[in-house]
Amino acid sequence: MSTYAQEIEKAAKLCKANGSSWDAINPESVARMRLQNKFKHGLDIAKYTADIMRKDMAAYDEDCTKYTQSLGCWHGFIGQQKMISIKKHFEGKTDRRYLYLSGWMVAALRSEFGPLPDQSMHEKTAVSGLIEELYTFLRQADARELGGLFRELDAAREAGDKQAEKAVIDKIDNHVTHIVPIIADIDAGFGNAEATYLLAKKMIEAGACCIQIENQVSDEKQCGHQDGKVTVPHEEFLAKIRAVRYAFLELGVENGVIVARTDSLGAGLTKQIAVTKEPGDLGDQYNSFLDCEEVAPGDLSNGDVIINREGKLLRPKRLASNLFQFRKGTGEARCVLDSVTSLQSGADLIWIETEKPHVGQIGAMMDEIRKQVPNAKLVYNNSPSFNWTLNFRQQVFDAWKEEGKDVSAYDRDNLMSAEYDDSELSKAADDKIRTFQQDASREAGIFHHLITLPTYHTAALSTDNLAKEYFGEKGMLGYVEGVQRKEIRQGIACVKHQNMAGSDMGDDHKEYFAGEAALKAAGKDNTMNQFG
Repeated sequence: MSTYAQEIEKAAKLCKANGSSWDAINPESVARMRLQNKFKHGLDIAKYTADIMRKDMAAYDEDCTKYTQSLGCWHGFIGQQKMISIKKHFEGKTDRRYLYLSGWMVAALRSEFGPLPDQSMHEKTAVSGLIEELYTFLRQADARELGGLFRELDAAREAGDKQAEKAVIDKIDNHVTHIVPIIADIDAGFGNAEATYLLAKKMIEAGACCIQIENQVSDEKQCGHQDGKVTVPHEEFLAKIRAVRYAFLELGVENGVIVARTDSLGAGLTKQIAVTKEPGDLGDQYNSFLDCEEVAPGDLSNGDVIINREGKLLRPKRLASNLFQFRKGTGEARCVLDSVTSLQSGADLIWIETEKPHVGQIGAMMDEIRKQVPNAKLVYNNSPSFNWTLNFRQQVFDAWKEEGKDVSAYDRDNLMSAEYDDSELSKAADDKIRTFQQDASREAGIFHHLITLPTYHTAALSTDNLAKEYFGEKGMLGYVEGVQRKEIRQGIACVKHQNMAGSDMGDDHKEYFAGEAALKAAGKDNTMNQFG
């Protein structure tokens, strides 16, 4: 990126080249507007953020403490506030902190049909639309922050303070953007490989550098933490991975990142029996997990599907839904096979959807995967669908019991009870929750930790608390005490909500366009001045 002085110089040359008709154009104002809009379109963002992810992946390979994190977002404002908060609390940096775009939240909160379950029933373009919205808000955060620096610069010049002027220009030249990678959920591709490719293009054009795709049947897609999941044979899934890669390459995002997600751990069904040409090929391996019974020719019924394996006739168990069932207990082995084949066929990262957050379980599968793909890295859902408190209290209970420690004071099935909150067991469980991401990144190859739906839950919790107090005895104090006073004291930028909506930037533009005739909003009667 050019420095502030270089941008002014470039704009000045351009104005001079266009003659006297451009005399009213201020080169410094042009430079400010250009710096406030560093990313001109989504492909600029996708290329920039893909490089960030690749660099972070390489850093993690060298040092597993350098894992990355994200929180799920369902609105541009939420994503913007997250990145503003990160810059505020972490020395102005956003290193290794991303955004996650959750298909669940798009379905539940962004569909024109109203709230929908996570079953790919929402509009396809709602996903790319949200990516574009998130980056619109992040770019606005850049523009707003730089606008504040420009006003500081003007004030320093007006005061004749050369040292302050130099310090502000240094801040402008070293400004850290709010633009970070988004890991974007494309569900199961919303159709066949061609449909996957077309939607992937839309998402990349909106700015996505990383697309996550899962191995479920597109028209039977189910939330990873619900029952009824149906997977597809590997070749169908790999075709969709290749479709996403082609989309990246066509658009010139050569560093684009693909996350291949397997739902096989909780998916007991398949819609298809895989095509197989010889024993041991990928289709044969997929079929080997089917729940079958050996039959003789005389045992066959009308419409039976039969597999010939090693000279034996096997009848897969077919349900009334026309789906075929896998053998119980094969989920982990299927996850390993899914992950290995995905990584060997163009995916960059894998995602294994589990039923509980357990470092040992995740690590055991990753050990098997890394036997064939040594640098395999995992994206892991630190899901709100898990009862983290109960899971970790039970894990500690089980570990203590195995060690021979007395656990008679605890009821394993009732460990969620608040009566245990101050107990030794609960403190040990909380400590394991606190270090879960560090432990799992060290022991289970997790490169990226995300929480899919955090802002959905925080919005619900804070709204419940506000409604209870505002409509109750506290009245207006419920808002002032519970919201505004905390905003002011914590330095939450949106306490100046007019500024957050772009009012000050609008004033700047009015001055650029109209000079002294500009009618500006940020005068002495603006009540936002009450917040300093």
